[in-house]
Amino acid sequence: MKVRDIGEQGLLERLQRFCPPEIIGDDAAVLVTKPGESLVVTTDVLVDGVHFSEVTTSAEDAGWRAAAANLSDLAAMGATPLGITVGLGLPGEVSVSWVEELYQGITQCLQKYNTSIVGGDVVRSPVITLSITAFGQAHPHQIIRRNQAQVGDAIVVTGVHGASRAGLELLLHPELGQNLTQGDYTALILAHQRPQPRLDVLPILWEILSDSIPQGRKNPAPTPPIPPSPHPPLSPSPPLPISGMDSSDGLADAVLQICRASGVGAVLESTQIPLPDAFNYWLTKEKALFNALYGGEDFELVLCLPKQPAYALVQKLGKRAAIVGTITSGSKVILHDQNAKNPDQVLTLGRGFQHFGF
Repeated sequence: MKVRDIGEQGLLERLQRFCPPEIIGDDAAVLVTKPGESLVVTTDVLVDGVHFSEVTTSAEDAGWRAAAANLSDLAAMGATPLGITVGLGLPGEVSVSWVEELYQGITQCLQKYNTSIVGGDVVRSPVITLSITAFGQAHPHQIIRRNQAQVGDAIVVTGVHGASRAGLELLLHPELGQNLTQGDYTALILAHQRPQPRLDVLPILWEILSDSIPQGRKNPAPTPPIPPSPHPPLSPSPPLPISGMDSSDGLADAVLQICRASGVGAVLESTQIPLPDAFNYWLTKEKALFNALYGGEDFELVLCLPKQPAYALVQKLGKRAAIVGTITSGSKVILHDQNAKNPDQVLTLGRGFQHFGF
């Protein structure tokens, strides 16, 4: 059965089965947030042939990855997910079963975080296009932004980098994995097909920060009340001593974006970047490091915070979390080899994936 055989209304009727019946059915969804919470919204667009393809990604995996990418953006902002909407562009010859499997993948990912599809749209398109908007909530004082990094902060990553890129290479060229164990092979494939958004980091982070905010970076003294404005700001600047984002576009990209937004520089220690164990006997050190810095789609968090809570966070997270560098004055991001085997490198955004790069 093809999409064109059942039409828009027939397809929507099938897709509504993946949504809570008490929310779907009107012109828009109504999501209730807690008093004193800020609404956090993010949108991600995935296009067949650019972000996924039938060669490397099943419909279910494409759905999972799409949901995970948006949930990762919420985690990077310090937000808890409330729901998502799905905009889907389809050629008429796509099978209905493929679309249903796509939604199954989306809901499988969302169910882990008690989140639902709360609306969306379906249109005809010459190429499969999936646009997801995710809604989350966060306390205004717990919103993580990119522009809060300060000189002396430690740079923390919440897990290994380079695995997703390696998984993609194995899917495209299975013969490259002949020397890998079945466990390592499967782990790298899953890193690409089923990434895990790091929402689990947030409650641990808040607990640590609540006990260890340095005196110089605690909440400022109260100010006199300001008359209410008809157009209040979306949220105040966060008083928490933290800056960050996710590494969906690569570790180098995340550190560079944070530094640019914060007006600082950084030094990354190449030997401290956590890599998959499989890289030790599969890739050269140069290739492994390139995957980690520029491969992207690992969906770990990259956080800049004072050293004491940084050490506590890494110890609490375990599982390959690490301090990989330090925020410095200036504007350059330097890759340093503490073993002095390689000269320092200045990292740039140009080496990673660029949608309109040449």
